[in-house]
Amino acid sequence: MSKIVSMDNSEHYKWGDVCDGWHLATTKGLSVIQERLPPNAQEVRHFHHFAEQFFYILDGKAWLEVNGEQFILLSGQGMHVSANTPHQLKNTSLETLNMLVISTPPSHGDRTIIEEKDV
Repeated sequence: MSKIVSMDNSEHYKWGDVCDGWHLATTKGLSVIQERLPPNAQEVRHFHHFAEQFFYILDGKAWLEVNGEQFILLSGQGMHVSANTPHQLKNTSLETLNMLVISTPPSHGDRTIIEEKDV
């Protein structure tokens, strides 16, 4: 069944104590999540065994480390991260970061955290 989706009518969840996510699309093969990260929020460094992801910045600025290389993504920019590739995203700015995280297949349950000693 097709329907118009937004943050207003999508499943909401909290992560990292201060960040928000909304499941805009969830199927067996695809996940589209809109996320909001306040200043200084970040995810842990990790990788996915099967899921590849695309991070697209709607508003704000993101710091994205991918396999040891650092990138700054601005509004209107995105980056693909292949499966089995260590990565970490942070909001190091003073503005709230709003972005889309598109995963195929969905990344939930397919995340291995990389401890500092593993780096």
